[in-house]
Amino acid sequence: MSGDDYSVRTVAGAGAFTPEEWSQLDGVARGEPDYNPFISNAFLTALEQSGCVSRRAGWQPHFLRVEDGANNLVAAVPAYLKSHSQGEYVFDHGWANAFEQAGGSYYPKLQVSVPFTPATGPRLLSVGGDETAKLVAAKALKAVAKNLGVSSAHVTFATEPDAAILESQGFLHRIDQQFHFHNDNYKTYDDFLSTLASRKRKGLRKEREAALSNGISIDRLTGSEITEEIWDQFFNFYIDTGNRKWGQPYLNRKFFSLIGQSMADDILLIMAKRDGRYIAGAINFLGGGRIFGRNWGCIEDHPYLHFEVCYHQAIDHAIENGYSIVEAGAQGEHKLARGYMPVTTHSAHYIVHEGLRRAVADYLERERQEVSRMSEVLTDHGPFRKGAL
Repeated sequence: MSGDDYSVRTVAGAGAFTPEEWSQLDGVARGEPDYNPFISNAFLTALEQSGCVSRRAGWQPHFLRVEDGANNLVAAVPAYLKSHSQGEYVFDHGWANAFEQAGGSYYPKLQVSVPFTPATGPRLLSVGGDETAKLVAAKALKAVAKNLGVSSAHVTFATEPDAAILESQGFLHRIDQQFHFHNDNYKTYDDFLSTLASRKRKGLRKEREAALSNGISIDRLTGSEITEEIWDQFFNFYIDTGNRKWGQPYLNRKFFSLIGQSMADDILLIMAKRDGRYIAGAINFLGGGRIFGRNWGCIEDHPYLHFEVCYHQAIDHAIENGYSIVEAGAQGEHKLARGYMPVTTHSAHYIVHEGLRRAVADYLERERQEVSRMSEVLTDHGPFRKGAL
């Protein structure tokens, strides 16, 4: 595809870009204020090199590369050809079933996202935030979908500005919600507690005491502290919990070694220890002003330990190290009582078939109204004292 001084082609994943090229894109370089570790070259390449994403896994890398007239990279889009709807966290199974029952073929589809990662981040990546290049990329997504003969193109967990660009090009706008902790320049955890209603404050204190009452201690590990032996232990937690909750987990052991080698300083492992051995852990990624909570696992069940390791310790780390926001992953209204408030997430969907497009557009209109209503209700039922936020 060409337009004015731009050309667009598809390439076989992050490995088709040099690290130097990729580092020019907005939000992908460590040290930038808006750095997002999930769209770094290191993270995306680790997914490919480990085999977690591949044609066989149903995630075939099909990245878009936008170049100027001198063949310089000006924008990119992390896209995948999908043969299923697993590992996305924005659910379209109902759309797929309806289209298949009507005689259509929903798969393959084109998915723009970070695989297995329900965290908001830029999806139309451009050098220096070039809006024109992003617009070219948005238009190219539609053309690529049509040229490939797929049913649809989906851009999930997009930033609100990216969603607006895509909507201007005919993508359907979808919203959902997550729960994030906002650090209001707290100096200590007690500063945060002081903003809560008395009953909520007392409840959280008791919860944290109970979580550690069985002789459990907490270690926070990052950088060189995360050895291969630590990864072995964490992976055992991840696999055990994953197998019990949803079947075979998406990430393999090689993936964790790769990110340990290439981006250990962006990783925070929160590990719970009892009787001299680790029994549970959660992996977090450190971005520009944000902590992104991801996977959790355990080999012993203890009351409230999940909340301590995944939510309270992340808040502690954010306050102690000046992070503004903790994103605690997908779903979970139980996070509300622990200081994580509802935040709107955005996705954009281009449906090629006109009939399916009309049906989805109608559904999304009603869904947006319900999500907005629920967000207001949940905000009103938050743990904070009236006027504290």
